[in-house]
Amino acid sequence: MKSSRRIAIAGITALAVAGALAGCTSGSGSEDGKLELRVATFPPGADQAAYDAFAEQEAQFEEANPDIDIVGVEYEWTAPTFAAQLAGGSLPDVFTVPFTDSKTLLENGQLADVTDEIEELGYADKFNPIILEEVTDADGRVFGFPRQAYANGLHYNRALFEEAGLDPDSPPTTWDEVRAAAKQISEATGKAGYATMATGNTGGWQLSVQADSRGASLQTANDDGTYTSTIDNDATKATLQYLHGLRWEDDSMGATFDLDWGTINQEFAAGNLGMYTSGSDVYTALVRDFGMAPDDYGLTVIPTEDGGGVLGGGDIAVMPPNLDDETQAAAVEWIDWYYMQKLLDEDAAVADAKALSEAGQAVGTPVLPVLDQETYEESLTWIEPYVNVPLDQMAGFTEGIFEQTPIGEFKGQTQPIYALMDNLVQAVLTDENADIDALLQQVDVDAQALLDQ
Repeated sequence: MKSSRRIAIAGITALAVAGALAGCTSGSGSEDGKLELRVATFPPGADQAAYDAFAEQEAQFEEANPDIDIVGVEYEWTAPTFAAQLAGGSLPDVFTVPFTDSKTLLENGQLADVTDEIEELGYADKFNPIILEEVTDADGRVFGFPRQAYANGLHYNRALFEEAGLDPDSPPTTWDEVRAAAKQISEATGKAGYATMATGNTGGWQLSVQADSRGASLQTANDDGTYTSTIDNDATKATLQYLHGLRWEDDSMGATFDLDWGTINQEFAAGNLGMYTSGSDVYTALVRDFGMAPDDYGLTVIPTEDGGGVLGGGDIAVMPPNLDDETQAAAVEWIDWYYMQKLLDEDAAVADAKALSEAGQAVGTPVLPVLDQETYEESLTWIEPYVNVPLDQMAGFTEGIFEQTPIGEFKGQTQPIYALMDNLVQAVLTDENADIDALLQQVDVDAQALLDQ
């Protein structure tokens, strides 16, 4: 990216052409005869340092591929707007989507088949098979490049821990300890000791995280390809009762109960809440986009009990299905260079880490590897001189995550059901007399109606 003029804004269109991508962008020639490839960069509002790092990477790619002109497009996936962007053709030629949406998109024919390209690149067998399954159809065809994954973790503010008389180097290891710490933080500092997301499908997502940690199974896949909703279970009920206790008995959750991914990160970075759960990779956004002081950040694993595991996720680099052959080839070239080689090749990994480090961007944020563990651990040795995140403040996560059982998100109607589950969280946090049993019974009915469509 040579200047801010080159940043195209991924506009949101109201055109509702169901399932159609007739207007989807494909590459076009630039003034100097190069193929112009529009690629996703960062959400609107990312700081200049992020774009400086991208500009350096763009220059490196264009030097190696002189016939391709990269145009960075500001991009942010959100559940309410994504369908409109997709239908209206306002997406870049290369963009990312969460694992939870990939199955629906590929089944609807809305993603390009990249099976042959991945096999030709020679690393199809290096992917974590659980993660690769997220972009594979029933015939074994692959529709995207898994490029990053995460496990949910417990994020905590070290400064608030110290102010409350807690040891930030010994974070909570059970949900009971989390609750006790939240109460102590709230009483000592006047800040929310614990908070949770509750809107924009994120409340359902984080309710799922906690329920899974207590051994829940929220959905059953049937042999005939259908799904049965099982949200109404003891672990989900225990989670809602836990949140109710934090809110109404302990008064440990502050006064804001409509947080989503962006606003909870903002509140946490500003020092207004002590703990919350989210993806392990959020440190980068907290520091880069929300201005958090690195010294205040702490990360540990989510407590698990009764056979529970840790919910993971991530996203994939994809293309719309109607790019012309030349543009799709260029898009694959970019995805392989920008996303994949830094995971596979030492020189690429070092160049990427060096560019990010020199631009003041985070290097070494904890993730779950999309490739096999051996390849991942080797890649960490390559970039060790450039790691600039406070790994000692994340030791609870990095040392504990491989001992936890990873759990994938349920597959049927994921985002619409998360929206239903938002209502459970909001009800418990805003109504002291909320009937949890009745709410759970109703959400299963409503979720099953979605699954039966």
